[in-house]
Amino acid sequence: MEYQAKYITDDIKLSCYEDKFFKSDISFDCHMLIWFISGQTKIVQADATHLFKKGDIFLIPKNQLATIINYPKDGQAHKTVVMHLTADRLKDFYSNLNVKPDAHHTQKIHHFKNHPLLESCLSSLVPYFEMQVLPEKIASLKITEAISILRIIDKDIDNVLANFEEPGKIDLATYMEKNFMFNLSLEKFGYLTGRSLTTFKRDFNRIFGITPQRWLTKKRLELAHYQLVEKKTRPIEVCYEVGFENLSHFSYAFKKQFGYSPTELLAKGN
Repeated sequence: MEYQAKYITDDIKLSCYEDKFFKSDISFDCHMLIWFISGQTKIVQADATHLFKKGDIFLIPKNQLATIINYPKDGQAHKTVVMHLTADRLKDFYSNLNVKPDAHHTQKIHHFKNHPLLESCLSSLVPYFEMQVLPEKIASLKITEAISILRIIDKDIDNVLANFEEPGKIDLATYMEKNFMFNLSLEKFGYLTGRSLTTFKRDFNRIFGITPQRWLTKKRLELAHYQLVEKKTRPIEVCYEVGFENLSHFSYAFKKQFGYSPTELLAKGN
């Protein structure tokens, strides 16, 4: 896979995937504002699936678990302009504003389609990637412009951007039952549930009576079995959407668990 990322600042980049596809399970440390130049992205969350294509603009809030699959489309590479909206930038923006975000507001991906104001702001960055330089003052103005536009077109966006709380300790069983299909480190799961790694492992074993890794593998294989039988989903798609990194490892683990391979299971149903 050939991947290129041109940074004109630490917070603004042009991202390009040339190969067939790229898949990653991610929880971003900052909000990500993304404008599609070409290609296609499928984002799978616990309770929703999104498909974004050329012209779309969307915001992924920080600390949201998602499986992201990037594809070329219509013979063109997957290419996006990405703006990181970091806590430091946002704290500076909101420092003189009397904004009180709703801490219980549901965090979700915000889709702005091809809104002309946002598209104008983000497309104006493209020439700077050729120059490979963007003065910090201009970068700061562009990020401020993007935040200002977001506040104009989305009345709920302050509840996302002005919320600077770190994840608090939450119910572990409920969270893991909802998000087990995301292939993140145990350290990250611990952080997102408000725990250190040691506390996460201790609480997990107390609740489930099994190690986190063994439980995660079992849950992912059970979900894969359901997807194959009930939805007739292709093994390659199931593999990535339930949290495995490659098809060979998925097929081996599946056969070890159930006694037959994903392909053999599909053949039985035909």
